[in-house]
Amino acid sequence: MAVETATERAIFVGINDFGVAATFTATTGGQSSTVNGVFDNDYIEVDTGGNVGYALLQPRFLCRTADVSTAVENSTLVISAVTYKVKVVKSDGTGMTELILEKQ
Repeated sequence: MAVETATERAIFVGINDFGVAATFTATTGGQSSTVNGVFDNDYIEVDTGGNVGYALLQPRFLCRTADVSTAVENSTLVISAVTYKVKVVKSDGTGMTELILEKQ
């Protein structure tokens, strides 16, 4: 159960604070909508079995679940004119969803 309201979640991901605007397109129906969310593109370490890890970028987009309720693998998200495919949809059960992305 979420502690905050839908309005408070919208403020958190709003473009006036931490968020950016993105264009979300579901694979079914093909309708696009603008959603606000927090975009991160940090390096993560991948263990390749050797002594030194391998680093790669892992783009993620945290947004309100209600805004991406139709998100599934291969939906698209356009952020700052860069197109990403959704690879994993991780709803946290509190009204927020993290989309793990892959740059196209």
